[in-house]
Amino acid sequence: MTSLSSSAAAARATFTMPSSCGARPAAGRRMARLVTRAAASSPKLPSGRRLRVAVVGGGPAGGAAAEALAKGGVETVLIERKLDNCKPCGGAIPLCMVSEFDLPLDLVDRKVRKMKMISPSNVAVDIGGTLAPHEYIGMVRREVLDAYLRSRAEGAGAQVVNGLFLRYEAPKEPNGSYVVHYNHYDSSNGKAGGEKRMFEVDAIVGADGANSRVAKDMGAGDYEYAIAFQERVRIPDDKMMYYKERAEMYVGDDVSPDFYGWVFPKCDHVAVGTGTVTHKPDIKKFQAATRLRAKDRIEGGKIIRVEAHPIPEHPRPKRVAGRVTLVGDAAGYVTKCSGEGIYFAAKSGRMCAEAIVAGSANGTRMVEESDLRKYLAEFDRLYWPTYKVLDVLQKVFYRSNAAREAFVEMCADDYVQKMTFDSYLYKRVVPGNPLDDIKLAVNTIGSLVRATALRREMEKVTL
Repeated sequence: MTSLSSSAAAARATFTMPSSCGARPAAGRRMARLVTRAAASSPKLPSGRRLRVAVVGGGPAGGAAAEALAKGGVETVLIERKLDNCKPCGGAIPLCMVSEFDLPLDLVDRKVRKMKMISPSNVAVDIGGTLAPHEYIGMVRREVLDAYLRSRAEGAGAQVVNGLFLRYEAPKEPNGSYVVHYNHYDSSNGKAGGEKRMFEVDAIVGADGANSRVAKDMGAGDYEYAIAFQERVRIPDDKMMYYKERAEMYVGDDVSPDFYGWVFPKCDHVAVGTGTVTHKPDIKKFQAATRLRAKDRIEGGKIIRVEAHPIPEHPRPKRVAGRVTLVGDAAGYVTKCSGEGIYFAAKSGRMCAEAIVAGSANGTRMVEESDLRKYLAEFDRLYWPTYKVLDVLQKVFYRSNAAREAFVEMCADDYVQKMTFDSYLYKRVVPGNPLDDIKLAVNTIGSLVRATALRREMEKVTL
């Protein structure tokens, strides 16, 4: 396979793709090719040249984008600085993602069918009784999922490069090339810090996470973020059986003033973690409280890995600039209240890539900013309501321990559970029964009234 030019003397490497890139499938898998109608108004590329796109970041967003681009006839290079990266992530994925992204079942460590919600006063509510026998929340390890999606992108024809993106230079003329600067890591050259290289592309997809360098270069603006802290704990086999199909969520000021603590099962261990936006310096104190709450069920465990990472709290002010766009965490696609991001990362990456493929008529034309904005418009149309609803829920139910008690009380309702799981598992707005909706509204108001009264009584005791 021909790699990006490694000549140190030739500082600017021309973007070249492997000679076998065309339709090489992953082992044992027949790769379907994405074909679109040539409806682009932008100029055709010179004969023999395909549209060139750099995908920066190799998580779910980058892997999904690179695969769709390569299958659509676009010359694609994916840059990832750490190919064995273990991102601190709860690792929950909805059922629809397994089928929609054709994920093999052996990628799913655990199929969670029971969720225990635990209130500040340790009132526990079991959730999951409304699930059908085939329904579950998948638990994955990010290092396994990410590597699989990258390998599938490579099988579709994308070139995967182990490197650290540094910056890009914008073109100086219409339809000119972007110049990507990066550090290339190669154990054979003996340079621990990597070797500086460059190459030219026609468009850039920033999938490089919450601390996105692509976003910084394009002036995408800042956003509020949470810190997630997680410990992977190997617990005795008898205790692991308890978590075979079960996950736990803890709420309360002790574990987080604005988020929740969790114990999520993995293949041979559990992930114990928490997060916060407002009290980042206290994250280790909240983690200790989460461990204390789960003490009886994880006692005797051994911490095998400690992880921390920022999580965006809302989309960035700007997600497109010229022929550069953002997807996944780099764009800010993590939901409040639940902290979900894996599905939306992969979905945004694929939708962005499909917009580029369509706008370039399968890699034969130059793309324009308007092509990338079509992806944004469609993504926002599909998922903006979800982000807004979860934002409101977090503001209403995470504001005090009394409100959290009301939240857990609501979760005991079968109708709430069914509506919540249907929306989460299938990423669609499920029409409710009008009568049940009225009952739910009344019960919600009642829970909030009781929570407010409880909060006032607690304040009197405190005073």
